[in-house]
Amino acid sequence: MITKYRRIIIFYLFFILCFLFFTGCTPSSPKNSFIKTGLDRVNEYAQLFQHKRVGLITNHTAYDSENKYILNVFRNLPNVKVTALFGPEHGIRGSSAAGVLIETETDTAQQIPIYSLYGRTRKPTPEMLNQVDILVYDIQDVGARYFTYISTMGLAMEAAAEKGIPFVVLDRPNPINGREVEGNILEGEFSSFIGMYPVPVRHGMTVGELSKMINEEGWLEQGIKVKLVVIPMKNWKREMWYDQTGLTYIKPSPNIPNLQCATAYPGTCLLEGTNISEGRGTTLPFLLFGAPWIESKRLNQKLHLLKLNGIVFRDTTFTPISIPGMAQNPKYQDTLCSGSIIKIIDRENFEPYRTGLWIVKTIHDLYPEQFRWRTQHFDALCGTDRVRLAIKQGDHPDSLIKSWQAELENFKKVRNKYLLYD
Repeated sequence: MITKYRRIIIFYLFFILCFLFFTGCTPSSPKNSFIKTGLDRVNEYAQLFQHKRVGLITNHTAYDSENKYILNVFRNLPNVKVTALFGPEHGIRGSSAAGVLIETETDTAQQIPIYSLYGRTRKPTPEMLNQVDILVYDIQDVGARYFTYISTMGLAMEAAAEKGIPFVVLDRPNPINGREVEGNILEGEFSSFIGMYPVPVRHGMTVGELSKMINEEGWLEQGIKVKLVVIPMKNWKREMWYDQTGLTYIKPSPNIPNLQCATAYPGTCLLEGTNISEGRGTTLPFLLFGAPWIESKRLNQKLHLLKLNGIVFRDTTFTPISIPGMAQNPKYQDTLCSGSIIKIIDRENFEPYRTGLWIVKTIHDLYPEQFRWRTQHFDALCGTDRVRLAIKQGDHPDSLIKSWQAELENFKKVRNKYLLYD
């Protein structure tokens, strides 16, 4: 039994090794930001907020390029009063682990209610909006359909429409670029809070673009539409990765600590729907995966033979531990796991969702006695049961990918109507 002291030593040694392993894999950031987010441009749209009581749907990521927090930005606008804050999953401070329900509270220093949209309700209630004339959304997204912040935005748009108040989105970059689109379209019967709308896993859109699509395509409840305003960014290009914007990377959730993890997330998040550890309880979630019964060399030999684009797999062992605010009771807590660590060597050609499908398929086939599905969650992540059923009957992921290309191309055509940037 590993003592608590030894676990801490192992954890920090592992962190140092992983830091060294990944150093130099990604281009360095420019020294100064030339990208202006929607928050940077609020003053240009000040008339929208004049003499209004403003509700902010936000979290710890809502800083402008000069490191000013959204609450302070709005409080500096003349004749504007912030009367309510709303926090998504992980809370307004971004310090709660995934899936942990959050209670409504009051900011005692500011005397503003902080309503939880990841607790007793996930949609602002009419009572929460009683003192709000306009709702503003500003949260950094990851670029994958699973990320619940988009569901929070959509439900808040519904609430604003029902209340008859405007909804403003302060746009931010898609951190894994706005060019690549990958994966199947979510089927309606599999809609859930981890994927509410018929978009692919990697949608290649910003939150502002998504809000326009959700509104105009009639995806809100009963086709209701909100009076929507998107404050766009300046100078952002679709091919940009986050580290090319000059903006400071603030981890959008506790388990996306860096851009490498965000890049892998659209694929290895699928492991949440199995009994394979996706690396929660370590410093590199979604780049590490494994289980106590996996043989690293055997697995990685199989994965190398696939010649998946843009990555290499390395043998590794790791011990998930409980990390407050990041991973509570992770899979195989305090148990030594063997598996793989992903090193992204060419992110422009890396296909995270295809990679995730092949990882699940490979482990499923190698370890049929030990592998288990978390069926409902896996299907919700995929937005269909086709993936799970195909893997069970021995089909190859590339055949699956080919089968949904027509629907993906149709999505791209619809998507083009809502793109705001070149």
